[in-house]
Amino acid sequence: MSSVLPAAVADSNPYRVLIVEDDRSQAMFAEAILRGAGMQAEVVAIPERMMDALERFNPDLVLMDLHMPGTSGTTLTTQIREHTLFSHTPVVFLTGDKDPERELEALDKGGDDFILKPVRPRHLIAAVQNRIRRARALSDSLHGQGTPDRHPVTGLHTRQALMQTLANQLSHHTAGGALLLELGNPTALRQRYGYAALDALFNAAGLHLGALLEPHTMAARLSDNAFLVVVREQPHTWLEGFARRLRDGIGYHDFKVNDEPLRLRCTIGFTTFAHGFRDTGAVLAATEDATREAHGLSAGIAGYVPPEIAASDSLIDELRSALAPAGTGLYLAFQPVVAVAGGDEAQFQVLVRMHGADGSVRKAGDFLAAAHAAGLLAQLDRWVMERALVLLQQRRAESRPVRLYVSQTPRTLGQDGYAAWLQQALARTGVDGPSLVIDIRQEDAVVHSVLLQQFCEQLVPAGVQFCLSQFRSTEDGNQLLRMLPLGYLRLSSDFAQQPLQQAMQDEMRLAIESAHRLGLQVIGQAVEDPQAAAALWVAGIDYIQGNLVQRPEQALDFDFQSAAL
Repeated sequence: MSSVLPAAVADSNPYRVLIVEDDRSQAMFAEAILRGAGMQAEVVAIPERMMDALERFNPDLVLMDLHMPGTSGTTLTTQIREHTLFSHTPVVFLTGDKDPERELEALDKGGDDFILKPVRPRHLIAAVQNRIRRARALSDSLHGQGTPDRHPVTGLHTRQALMQTLANQLSHHTAGGALLLELGNPTALRQRYGYAALDALFNAAGLHLGALLEPHTMAARLSDNAFLVVVREQPHTWLEGFARRLRDGIGYHDFKVNDEPLRLRCTIGFTTFAHGFRDTGAVLAATEDATREAHGLSAGIAGYVPPEIAASDSLIDELRSALAPAGTGLYLAFQPVVAVAGGDEAQFQVLVRMHGADGSVRKAGDFLAAAHAAGLLAQLDRWVMERALVLLQQRRAESRPVRLYVSQTPRTLGQDGYAAWLQQALARTGVDGPSLVIDIRQEDAVVHSVLLQQFCEQLVPAGVQFCLSQFRSTEDGNQLLRMLPLGYLRLSSDFAQQPLQQAMQDEMRLAIESAHRLGLQVIGQAVEDPQAAAALWVAGIDYIQGNLVQRPEQALDFDFQSAAL
């Protein structure tokens, strides 16, 4: 009997479906069916995260549950329809509600189809494929004359086109540079005006930015409020003057939000290519460093200055020797992360250690500055990740699964090719994506949020999870909670200090409540005594980690089933 290749498989551009469903079993059912038909599918279980996922995943179709805790599919569809880029994206409701009035209401609110549960797999596949096929055909007819590397609203280049230009520039030229523009405060603006108005505002800002560009420059929108401008064949002195012209051209322009005039503060960090960057990720990291510096300056503009990091030659030599193919100085230690409600799920924080020449043991904090100074940080991160993946592979083969939290720096994650390497490594080792949690310090994430967003977009489809660590409830930290696709939050060790001042207790409760509203699980770390554990438990944490449970060891043999806190 002959088989017919599904259209979604045969197409060189696979169909992309966002599944908005709070019932895990139903979501997995739909995801498995669509993936089996050759489509790319992603699940959003928390309604509040739908808009972020929509912008990141850019689906051809949204498969929407009708009834969800705290909201409804029709309310979420209204949000989608108000978004400039997704006003015509098909929305198909999948529900067990057989009330015909509900069906009419769903279609009246902007839905395109209504499928009743239980649904046969062939019916679901056909309904989704037909809707996407028609939507793509309509889009092609409407935009047949458009330029594929340009944003349809702002006219700026797409991020992919700009990054390709940037890569080519780095390969052939040292003249020129890049500028990162951050506009306004997206968190405050979103709270005041909502998602749709915010997106329209930044699209208008992008359109205006395009009018301010000069010859030998091109720009793209990287995130909600961040735009990257690449400059070809211009000296450093020209970059600074251009930055001032962009700042004033945007900062003194009246934008309109709901007919209200609004001006956007424009903060700019820039760098010249003369610093000899290795790849586009290094350029982005440099502009983010400069932009962070610019936030503290009244002018709102700063140029990148490579950091001078002091480190002893002997320590660098030790680290370089340990990272050599035959090196033996580095090793991994593991500290259990235990559920306060009990359970037998095995999970550990991965910690890197190094034997000193004098026989001492150095913690990561003792040699990370030396790794940075010597340009070895990315090599160290990859060394840790490679060994973590080997352990995950071994435990999977032994039917003893484990989850590992592996720390990585944003500069490493943003390197060209690192995301692709990790995707290939996961496939090669057969490691399940959810068993790997990439741990990122809040301090680093704040500076390099654009790099992290790009990396996360590539790894989320593989199931890899992310944890924001050393969390304090600051404005920047809270913005990261909404910006990144996190699964876990590790509180700052400050919250494990006893006695805890009332202000710190209030901040801790607020942080935990905010994380839980977003569906994140919270880890209390650096717990040394029962009083700290009790305070964290009362505040509502999900997991506990620290020497009170067990000190870091080289073996993965902690008894989670018998653990009692």
